[in-house]
Amino acid sequence: MQFPERLTTLRKARGLTQQMLADMAGVAVLQIRRYEGGNSQPTLDVIRRLAIALGVSADMLVFDEQERGPDEQLRYQFETISRMPQYEQDVIRELLDAMIIKNQVTGAIARVAQGAAKEES
Repeated sequence: MQFPERLTTLRKARGLTQQMLADMAGVAVLQIRRYEGGNSQPTLDVIRRLAIALGVSADMLVFDEQERGPDEQLRYQFETISRMPQYEQDVIRELLDAMIIKNQVTGAIARVAQGAAKEES
């Protein structure tokens, strides 16, 4: 489901008219019509205000259910970790943070090296 359909579905599920949602989010009703019709895309600030007005996360407005979140294997692992003692969870979080930072630094170094190689060419 695309953004226009998600917005329309959430608005209707909450019993709101386009005018009511526009008033709650502080945008013109014409803009809500454009968003729902797929003729316009909201800014990040408007997505935030729409999410607040609808009582959902911005992710729920932007992403499909399966687009965001861990795959099934990671979900199972996270559920298992959540049942471990707190000190073990803390160790695992620190390991994950370290691996994420390592991956980000490796990617940044590669991008810098590519940029330097282009300049030398």
